[in-house]
Amino acid sequence: ENPKRVAAGSSQPDEYPTTRMGVAALIRDRLVAGKEYREEWERYDVLSSYEKRRVMPPKVSLELQAMGEIVAGERWIHSHSYRQDEILMLGRLAQEFGFKIGTFQHVLEGYKVADAIAETAIGASTFSDWWAYKFEVIDAIPHNAAIMAEVGVNVSINSDSDEHARRLNTEAAKAMKYGGMSPEEALKLVTLNPAIQLGLGDRTGSLEAGKDADIAIWSGNPLSYASRCVSTWVDGAEMFSADEDADMRVAAETDRQRIIQKILSKGLNKGGAKGGSGRGAKNPVTADVSSLELDALRDQMEALWRSGVDPSLSRPGVCGCFDILFEEAAARAARNR
Repeated sequence: ENPKRVAAGSSQPDEYPTTRMGVAALIRDRLVAGKEYREEWERYDVLSSYEKRRVMPPKVSLELQAMGEIVAGERWIHSHSYRQDEILMLGRLAQEFGFKIGTFQHVLEGYKVADAIAETAIGASTFSDWWAYKFEVIDAIPHNAAIMAEVGVNVSINSDSDEHARRLNTEAAKAMKYGGMSPEEALKLVTLNPAIQLGLGDRTGSLEAGKDADIAIWSGNPLSYASRCVSTWVDGAEMFSADEDADMRVAAETDRQRIIQKILSKGLNKGGAKGGSGRGAKNPVTADVSSLELDALRDQMEALWRSGVDPSLSRPGVCGCFDILFEEAAARAARNR
């Protein structure tokens, strides 16, 4: 992907070819080297113990060992790709050396060469509906997953976004809108299919007897944006419960308020000699979190005034969120008085 690294800036060192032809040549060179390395060790391993004492063993190279395992089909590779020419290049190299690619990752132009992917790879893992955010994905379409699945490619949905990655169930649901996949096939995009791509289909990815009991239980249809995860199980043990979480939130908030009141009570008692009311009152007064937020924001505004800055002109970022926070805190404090 992006061998010229135009998005990375000129400071990035050229540790890899900066043309797609160069990338193909380098990968072929390393595959050949790995194949020869493996053959060299095979010739050495068949020698008798007497013959082995008369020759030097081949030099150990973990890199070439891994490349040899790829050529022999013992190690799956997962290739980061976008454009159809990149996908075809690696697929043809795999055919040339007689192995299958594990998964094409991202593969946003996979719909153009879906037949070739089905022939040369175990599967393809793509985005749901990201396109046109840089040149390599200018031809990406949201129907990509459904089109590849139609020709027999094992397809899964992934995301580089931490937000999308934790709600891939709704990302998978998009394949129902873009491509008309059935709910069962759409759910497989984030369950059984990725498990197969990782070589773990016999252990996880579906609810079957004998598989690992890693389960998420939802309040409704898992593909619905309105559904919430109410229970999570890992290896047969419940790791999360929405009911238990709600109880813990109440307990934590109660404990938090107790600590705040204790701190405020001690602080206000110390200031009692000054008399007056409010924050320096003689007798302790009840305060809540909203009042604390308001006091903190007032202190920030006072600090700005003293430094010669008009707080009304303060605009962190471009949103003016300081004023919004102050208004919200003031409104909460007013409601609680």
